[in-house]
Amino acid sequence: MPVVNRIADFSADMTEWRRHLHSIPELGFDCPKTAAYIVERLREFGVDSIEDGIAQTGIVAVIEGSEPGPTIGLRADFDALPISEETGLDYASTHAGKMHACGHDGHTTMLLGAGRYLAETRNFAGRVALIFQPAEESGGGAEIMVQDGIMDRYGISQVYALHNAPGFDEGCFCTTPGPLMAAVDTFHINIQGVGGHGAMPHESRDPVMAACGIAQAIQTIVSRNHYALDDLVVSVTQIHAGTVDNVIPDTAYINGTVRTFDPRVQQMVQERMATIVAGQAASYGVTAVLRYEIGYPATINDPDKAGFAADIAREISGDGRVVAEAGREMGAEDFAYMLQERPGAYLFLGQGDSAGLHHPAYDFNDAVAPVGASFFARLVERAQPLCLTEAA
Repeated sequence: MPVVNRIADFSADMTEWRRHLHSIPELGFDCPKTAAYIVERLREFGVDSIEDGIAQTGIVAVIEGSEPGPTIGLRADFDALPISEETGLDYASTHAGKMHACGHDGHTTMLLGAGRYLAETRNFAGRVALIFQPAEESGGGAEIMVQDGIMDRYGISQVYALHNAPGFDEGCFCTTPGPLMAAVDTFHINIQGVGGHGAMPHESRDPVMAACGIAQAIQTIVSRNHYALDDLVVSVTQIHAGTVDNVIPDTAYINGTVRTFDPRVQQMVQERMATIVAGQAASYGVTAVLRYEIGYPATINDPDKAGFAADIAREISGDGRVVAEAGREMGAEDFAYMLQERPGAYLFLGQGDSAGLHHPAYDFNDAVAPVGASFFARLVERAQPLCLTEAA
């Protein structure tokens, strides 16, 4: 695969950066060691400006091209997950209960690699804004950075991001025009009943039975309240109640996730869930309170930018190694907030066989980091080419 030669030259450095980042995972917005390491590398590269402290630990670094022109944004997330690592690697997490189980260490490394190359060559017009973002896994760091005004402050006209894809052929790309990933909402249902002895259920108002009834009933939202061809997922993921075998508890708790693409479907789910929870609670003689939290919106690629990005991916990996219309999936991503503000695209980069994302045995494949860095670098050069003319 035609990785940019200069990026291939420092691929060993990229591996070193990535493995150091892997060893110091941090969560949410609180990523000071990670941010400090990124800033240190950027200063070594000689970027033109660095603004840190955005969304607590986020960073935007600017590299000026060789001619005037617009600004293109490239984004990488850098937060980790609250998972205990089980890889046994010599560069495994040194922070107990935290690990880079989603490859954000690799995303950051790919953007650093592109930044180093672009700062050396400056073979593009305008500017590139390297966006390093915390709190993708929870907290919506992209939304906070957008609210802080980075798109306007840096005059970003288009924006792109990559995510690694375990199980997809190493070095291959896939994306799709339009909707790519779903909006994600979370629901919490707290049930209050009357506890009692397990041998005398008639003296109680059983929240356990109510929880079972509610969990089953809300599945009818998918099967009976929406058009079958509209993508929708409603998943109950937690039910907590009780402590011992012979006591009916006073309370129960239900939690889960909703995934949609259409705001009208999202609104329907919220309304139907409220009606079902109230009705089921009444039928069991308990009270139930629904808390429905709107989360990340759908990730929607600009069709033209997605097509352009797929063309760049073909230059890097070859015609047969890019899926340009892969269809959409029900995962979620807070890069959606940046795509709401500016046209752009989000792509997946195959990393071959490995443990899955969010698994304690996962590790990013360092071999694909130069591929991702080359994609970012070539994207900038093609999106904002130089128009130098020879002097007469």
